[in-house]
Amino acid sequence: MSLTVGILAHDSEQVLPDLLESVPDALAGVDGWRLVVVDGASTDGTVELVRRTAPNATCVDLGGNRGFAAAANAAIAAFPAADVVLILSPRVRLTPGCVKVMLDALREPGTGIVVPRLFRGPGQPYPSLRRRPTLLRAFAEALLGGRLTRPIGAFSELIADPAGYGSGTRADWATGAVTMMSRECVAQAGPWDESFFLYSEETEFELRAADAGFRLGFADVDVIHLGGESRVRPELWSLLCANRVRLYGMRHGRAPATLFWAAILLGESLRSARAPIHRAAVRKLLRERAAIVAGRPARPPAIGR
Repeated sequence: MSLTVGILAHDSEQVLPDLLESVPDALAGVDGWRLVVVDGASTDGTVELVRRTAPNATCVDLGGNRGFAAAANAAIAAFPAADVVLILSPRVRLTPGCVKVMLDALREPGTGIVVPRLFRGPGQPYPSLRRRPTLLRAFAEALLGGRLTRPIGAFSELIADPAGYGSGTRADWATGAVTMMSRECVAQAGPWDESFFLYSEETEFELRAADAGFRLGFADVDVIHLGGESRVRPELWSLLCANRVRLYGMRHGRAPATLFWAAILLGESLRSARAPIHRAAVRKLLRERAAIVAGRPARPPAIGR
């Protein structure tokens, strides 16, 4: 199978070198791959770094910071004849031979998307698999918190136990930092929804792929993910919360989404004394309620645009 490896970059000069260095060993045993770096109008030296250290890579300029989904679609479109596309956040570090293991998992009948096991660092597993959102899970997590709900599947989206992550693990969606997709899956499910800008875009795509009959597969291989900034930047956390509601509204309608909104608002309100991220989420959920419960886009943050 021919493969596009797409790195989705924006102001990534500091984190990109380690990823680029890890790519050749990660692709050991894989023939017919091409590297594309999609840049969302970086203001640092990202593009110059790529041209200097990965001269064979194709650079695609998005013309602006249009978000993760737009960058993913650009990577998918870069080489239309490729059978498989692997999209990568610049904040991941691949491990030797991991891509071939993912390709083997993608060959399983009915599989359209494959993700690996993620680690924050050596010995620090990062739970990245999720169950589909439900009202019961949203209210349980709001009232009880993740520590109490995670051991009970009916009460938690997160598949939390690292020991449960194996080739037989079944999940509805997964963190999008390392996502491999077959061309057939993308053709039938459609492109990633660029109106999300950030957060829930992978959830929406993976649930839509499931609607089209494609299973999310898990590759029993490790990849390092440095993590994002949503839990330290209020504008990002509030967008994450709003997009969770928006996605629920898109799939279930206004009335159920209003209940889902109430659950997310309750959880953020109960935690608002702890950190600015929760107070920002409360404000955004209240201010944009009408739009997001109707499934319309939340306002993206102004930063980096």
